[in-house]
Amino acid sequence: MVERLGNDAIDVALTAKRLDWRREGDELVKVVRKGNFAGALAYVNAVGALAEAADHHPDIDIRWDTVTLRLSTHSAGGLTQRDLGLAEAIDSLA
Repeated sequence: MVERLGNDAIDVALTAKRLDWRREGDELVKVVRKGNFAGALAYVNAVGALAEAADHHPDIDIRWDTVTLRLSTHSAGGLTQRDLGLAEAIDSLA
């Protein structure tokens, strides 16, 4: 099982890696606006490819041009290094 990270480790990693995510409880959340529905879908497809490669999948909500991503490792009951790694990979899409 993957080890759940403590609050300090998560905060340090978010700052050190300059991740464009906010923390909501046991989740990392990112909201991205793409200007139209086609752009939002293209972004989701790119995120999906990264998620498949990592075998770690965010919860995704699409509202016309806005995509909300939520990362958490459910089996660990919170945030793990897998979430931070995928968040970093997703940020590289921008």
